[in-house]
Amino acid sequence: MEHSHEHRDEGVLRRATAEEHGPEAEAVDVARRARSSDVGHDKHAGHSVEMFRDRFWISLALTIPALIWDPMIQDWFGYRAPVFPGSRSIPAVFGTAVFIYGGRVFLEGAVRELADRLPGMMTLIGLAISVAFIYSAAVTLGLPGHPLWWELATLVTIMLLGHWIEMRSIFQAQGALKELAKLLPDRALKITDSEHTEEVAVDELRNGDLVLIRPGASVPADGVVRSGKSSVNEAMITGESRLLDKSQGDRVIAGTVNGQGSLRVEVTGTGEKTALAGIMRIVEQAQHSRSRAQALADRAAFLLTLVAIGAGGLTLIAWSVLGAPLDFTITRVVTVLVIACPHALGLAVPLVIAISTTIGAQSGLLVRDRRGLEEARYLDAVVFDKTGTLTLAEHRVVDMMTASGVERDEVLRLSAAVERDSEHPIAQALFKSAQERGLPVPHAESFQAVPGHGVQARVEGRKLKVGGPALLSRLKITPPAELAAAAERFGEKGQAAIYLIETDHVLATFAVADAIRPESAEAVRRLHEEGIEVVMLTGDSEAVARSVARDLGIDTVFAQVLPEDKAKKIEELQAEGKRVAMVGDGVNDAPALVTADIGIAIGAGTDVAVEAGDVVLVRSDPRDVPRIVRLSRASYRKMLQNLWWAAGYNIFAIPLAAGVLAWAGVILTPAVGAILMSASTVVVAINAQLLRRAEI
Repeated sequence: MEHSHEHRDEGVLRRATAEEHGPEAEAVDVARRARSSDVGHDKHAGHSVEMFRDRFWISLALTIPALIWDPMIQDWFGYRAPVFPGSRSIPAVFGTAVFIYGGRVFLEGAVRELADRLPGMMTLIGLAISVAFIYSAAVTLGLPGHPLWWELATLVTIMLLGHWIEMRSIFQAQGALKELAKLLPDRALKITDSEHTEEVAVDELRNGDLVLIRPGASVPADGVVRSGKSSVNEAMITGESRLLDKSQGDRVIAGTVNGQGSLRVEVTGTGEKTALAGIMRIVEQAQHSRSRAQALADRAAFLLTLVAIGAGGLTLIAWSVLGAPLDFTITRVVTVLVIACPHALGLAVPLVIAISTTIGAQSGLLVRDRRGLEEARYLDAVVFDKTGTLTLAEHRVVDMMTASGVERDEVLRLSAAVERDSEHPIAQALFKSAQERGLPVPHAESFQAVPGHGVQARVEGRKLKVGGPALLSRLKITPPAELAAAAERFGEKGQAAIYLIETDHVLATFAVADAIRPESAEAVRRLHEEGIEVVMLTGDSEAVARSVARDLGIDTVFAQVLPEDKAKKIEELQAEGKRVAMVGDGVNDAPALVTADIGIAIGAGTDVAVEAGDVVLVRSDPRDVPRIVRLSRASYRKMLQNLWWAAGYNIFAIPLAAGVLAWAGVILTPAVGAILMSASTVVVAINAQLLRRAEI
């Protein structure tokens, strides 16, 4: 059987919720951590939006007096600031205050980078403001020259503003995690043995508890409906926009919102074992996972830091040799260090990662490994497992032929009525097919099973029988030629032929098979539009596989493949030089998912902790596979654009900051350098945000 769990690879497929977290760990703790987290990306470990915001406003207030009482600013704007004892020291006092208070975060960051032997953004900023401070302090104490107090104060203030903007962008991009945390209610209505309800904290719920979900309330834990009927909004978890009907036996997901009806739900998953907690872990893991593009950006930032320090040294030597004043030379050095800061470069990739991961999570695409999403743009072939992926893994009536003068809906309605009380998969296929078509299925009387042949019952006064070819042989009935031809055609496709018989007349023959998902054909078409070959891998017979492939327009079929041999088929495609993605349920497909360049696991709504795949499809919708490809390509374009902008502008900015156009009167101050550097960061942030407009 294609989906036998006997071939599950326990070494590859690990359920994070069952193995990494004890039952006492609660989702409330996950929510609390997400709400209180102050971490941006690695460059800002321990920093927060509020910290940069507060330091910016206070530093700005301290910078204003330094500007007003600076002699150079007074000369430029032709005014004279009030003079009083000590007024000449105002720029030095307030400049020092800004350096100590506002610059502290950069100095501490520089120390961490140097301790890790990874000089970067903080190192350059810390070096620039330290040089400006030491030089200005020396001039104030008697060294000939012009101090750089107002330049130092404005530089620190502008840098704080840039970091505030950056942190806001990062936290907005990572907001999906916080929004998910808010979905889980704090309280739940637990039903006691006496059928009364008591309000309890969500973290007090345990498996087996019965809870009441009132209209409009959020579901507090994963569970199974024991009584009641309602519709539930699962869009925030699965991305499914329509309301889903829930009744006895249906599963519900923590954090989803109940509709107008009330439900009594038995708790099956609490705390970190809920689907919501699993999603939060996957999103958080993806946003912090490293990709090749991130490694490239980090390497470029490190090299740019070395280039900036070298350029600063050359600037110092060159202007000193040319006999420039010391204050002019120091100003050039500080400006070079500031303008070459790889701030935008450090933001270019992490922000795109955070935004693309958020977009994916909001669309039901959970990215576990960033490298998997990154590789999706290179795909040449996508391999689909058939059962449960391209098909529903449930039998349905996929075709039918009726006798002359008999209506199709009528025979399906009658057949469903006969089979209503049978638990056989074929019987359920007839009954569910009639239900899905909205046909009223009447109750049958005198139901009787004929072992090995079929069933019989009386429906609306008519004596009817339903069964396969064995029933025809038992009754010695020959179907009409058109029905016999249809049954033969169904058999060639690997579909079971089922007959509806009244007395000794065959009224219809039904083709019963694993029904193809309505979305599968569109998924295949979209992949073809992206130039990607579609392959189907199945343990079913050649006839069944070819029939499904023909209906969906699939290019290549591997049929009658044992679960343990699926990985070999992936390797065969890779040996042809193809980049291959495997789409499967993550159970017997685990070896193939891991072998493929990208493993895409079907999450089936609540099963979001699949460990074998790089990406989990929460909705189990095959159309999400081409969406992964489009998201990958859109993300990569944004990364490249940001990297080119962040690194490329330095080709012009560094020489300009060093003063190569000083002869033409073009001279940049450190404050202007800080503005240009911050502007490049803002451009990168805005460009990354435009990824939200990409159509996936």
